[in-house]
Formats: sequence, C-alpha cells, structure tokens
Amino acid sequence: MTVPSSDIAGLLQECQHGNRRSQEQLYRQFYGYAMGICVRYSYSRDEAVEILNDGFMKVFTRSDQYRAEVPFKMWLRRIMINTALDYYRLNLKHRYHEDIDQAGQLADIEANALDQLSYEELMEVVQLLTPAYRMVFNLYAIDGYTHEEIASQLNISIGTSKSNLARAREQLKQLLKRRCHGEFARTSR
Repeated sequence: MTVPSSDIAGLLQECQHGNRRSQEQLYRQFYGYAMGICVRYSYSRDEAVEILNDGFMKVFTRSDQYRAEVPFKMWLRRIMINTALDYYRLNLKHRYHEDIDQAGQLADIEANALDQLSYEELMEVVQLLTPAYRMVFNLYAIDGYTHEEIASQLNISIGTSKSNLARAREQLKQLLKRRCHGEFARTSR
C-alpha cells in the first residue's frame, strides 16, 4: 500500500512510538528505493541488507528529525548514505585493500560495449572496486557530492578524494575491459 506524502509525517510519528505496523508499512513502501542506494555502497547483497536495516532503524528512532518541507525520499536517501558511510568507516580495517601503486595505464573501453551493459551489470562492476574507491565514486559520480563534501564525510583530504576518484575510474575501465573480453569473474576479497 502506498502512503500519500501528506501522511508520511503521521506514519513517521507512529514509527517513533514503536508502532510495528507503521514501521513495516514504511519499510515495505521504501524498501526498493533504499535498497538501491545501499547496494551501490556495499560489496555484497548481505552487506547491503545490513546497511539497509541499520538505516531503517535510524529512520524509526530519529523520525522526529524529519521536516515535512523536505521530500521524504531526500531525507531517507541522506540517512541511507550516511549509514553506508558509517558502515564503511567501521569495517575499513577489516577489508582487503588493493595496492594502488600497481595501477597502470589502461586503455579506453569501446563505446558500444558500454552501451550493452545494463544498470545492474554496471553496479555489479562498481561493487568490485576497493571500498575506498567505491565510496568516493558513488558519492561523486552517482550522488553528486563535491570533493569538499566527500573529504569531510570520509575524513580525507580533497586531494585524496580526487585521486581516489581518478583511480576508481581507471579501475572501472580495467574491470569493464576484462568483462567485455570475457575474462570477468567476481573475485573474493
């Protein structure tokens, strides 16, 4: 069941008071939208679900912070992105990091090969980026953050943000080139 935007504030108030039916209704209505955000920032579907659930817990417990003059989806998006960033920061020390010094010069990908990729296939390739590169790429290229905002969110310098974006793009070119040549296989991290 779809809730009219005018009823979102009331539904959020019920969520704040622990009304399970309202929480479930909100979760079901915005699951797809929120999951799409979480998948972009995670390595696996399991990780995305964990981020999604943490994000909805924040929505339920902090719904009093929602302001009706802001579209609900914009507020939800901000919470999901911030939850993904928190997850990244907490789990950074547990991740395998690729040696960025080994990044070499990469050839450009043929345009027609890119045209044949679906959004889901492209997001699958983005998920193969190292966590630091994936975060910066998503924030800049997909969500429209500036390098200054990224640097502030991730506690890195602006130069590091720019460098990670450039390296993410190069890594994506390499991964997409391998995919186009049939060498693509998801590697474990």
